[in-house]
Amino acid sequence: MNMLTTAMVPTVLATGDPARVDVEIAPKFKAGDKVTVVNLNKVDHNRLPAYIKGKVGTVTFDHGVFVFPDTSAHRKGPKPQHVYTVVFNARDLWGEAGHPRDRMYVDAWDDYLEHAR
Repeated sequence: MNMLTTAMVPTVLATGDPARVDVEIAPKFKAGDKVTVVNLNKVDHNRLPAYIKGKVGTVTFDHGVFVFPDTSAHRKGPKPQHVYTVVFNARDLWGEAGHPRDRMYVDAWDDYLEHAR
């Protein structure tokens, strides 16, 4: 595991700490796939917005392989996986409060998604 040293801090603050990893992992999804967001009920760190849990969306883009922050934040390893942009209809997320033509685009890791049934 790479540790952040004091000497590295100015560079990381100026340029960021890239989370993209150069690992060959087959994608689970492709653009056009319908996916359901898992209903994750963990108290641990995660990057899954509550308002998309259990909702169905469509994959629009595969960004490649990145470190999974849920495991990385707890020092359980990088668990590299694909990150996808998924589009949701506003009405599917917020009911009548959502405008029928509005869409919400959210980036989500493999572990947050499953093929829609």
